[in-house]
This record gives sequence, structure tokens and C-alpha cells, in this order.
Amino acid sequence: MKKKLGDFTGLAKNYSLYRPSYCPLVCKAILGLIDKNNNEIDFVDVGAGTGIWTRMINHAGLNSTVAIEPNDDMRKHGILDSQKTNITWVNGSGENTTLNDNSADLLSMASSFHWVDFEKAIKEFSRVLRPGGFFTAVWNPRHIECNPLLVEIEEKLYEIAPHIKRVSSGNSDFTDTLTERLRNADVFSDAIYLEGFHTIKQTPEEYLGVWWSVNDIRAQAGEDKFMQFMAFVEEKTSNLDFIETTYKTRAWLARVR
Repeated sequence: MKKKLGDFTGLAKNYSLYRPSYCPLVCKAILGLIDKNNNEIDFVDVGAGTGIWTRMINHAGLNSTVAIEPNDDMRKHGILDSQKTNITWVNGSGENTTLNDNSADLLSMASSFHWVDFEKAIKEFSRVLRPGGFFTAVWNPRHIECNPLLVEIEEKLYEIAPHIKRVSSGNSDFTDTLTERLRNADVFSDAIYLEGFHTIKQTPEEYLGVWWSVNDIRAQAGEDKFMQFMAFVEEKTSNLDFIETTYKTRAWLARVR
């Protein structure tokens, strides 16, 4: 069955099990920019997926955390994964969060801002955020230059499907001009960029699971080519104890006027 670009239905289980976390230092830096104690911060995560980033920020001991997720499958797994937290899950989108005006100090989109209508979303975010509050867009692409095996796998992907254009990797055309777009937006007073790195060891199953959770490659390549690529990845990794992968967390922040 052909995957629709941006539709994560059927991918949520792998997303929940295998998607990596974000750099803890970047999380700490973002919270440090807010002129409140952590236990006073009201946080909203939009396009929360299964809540990986949501729980990382919530773990800092915030006043409240709301996760907004439009996809039923992703939201269901997010609720299951967040049972031992105080996170409230809501069916909504970047363009329509359903939240009250001036109800948040920090609003984020982690690995999801590229899916929304930019102008409609930032207008909605400025409505939900309190004056002086921050919007942050975050991604955690792989930093493959650290591992020749990962470079080989990436090269094979473009050999099999050379027409692919990454949408959601955090190294896409969308992020190239993001700082300027945020700085020039009337609803924001300024914007800054942060990045940090962290390295994790993944078993072959975990590494493959990350690829199985990806939407944009599968949707563009088609099932046959995607399966061909996955067979190559499995062949290259099946005899390894682990794959060492470095992730680069990229975060853009903009302050609401």
C-alpha cells in the first residue's frame, strides 16, 4: 500500500519504539531562555507524535504540559507511552491547536514544523503563547559523517531512489531559510539558533526500526524501492552488535512580541 506523504498511520509503533531522543543540553538551554522557574512554565508541544520530545521537556518538572497530535495512531501510542506523566493529550494541529489565548510560555514542534502551513501556524502559535513566550522548532537528524557505514547506507538510498528530496530530516530546504523567516515574521521579535550533539548505540533491530518509522522516504520512493533499500540496510547491519549513531539536535527559537 502506497504511503501518503506526511501520514504516519501504521508507523506509530516503530516510531514509539525506535525513534531517538534529542540532545539533553539543547533541552536545558531552551528552558533556560524562559524567564520563569521550570515549575511555573506552561508548555505545549504541537505535532507531538508519540511524545518523545514532549516527555523530555516535561521531565524538567513543568507546571503543565499539553501534547497536540492530529494523527490518531500516533496520539494513541503517545498516550500509552506517557501514562506515568501529567501530560494532557489533545486532538489538534499546528493551524488549529484548540487551546486558549495566552495559555503557554513555551510552544514547540519537534520534527514536525515542516508539515504545517507556516503562516497559519505561526499566527496560531502567537495567539496561544503569552507575550514574551517562545516558539521552538526542533529536529534531530543523523550526523552521518561520524560513521562511514552510515554514509554508505545514505549513498545507497540515493542510488536506489535518486529523485528523493528529504522533507523531514532537519537538513532539508525548509530549514535552510528558517532563521530569516522567523526573524522576518511580524509576530516574533527575534530568533536564534542552537545545536547540540549526542551519540547512541543502537542494535540492528533498533537501527532498522528508525528507518521503518520514516514517512517521507517511503512515500517518495514507493514500496518496491523502499523494500530494496531496507534489504540492503539489513544486510549491512545484521552481523553487528550495535551501530553507533550521532544525532545533531537543531533548534530554532523565536520570541513572541
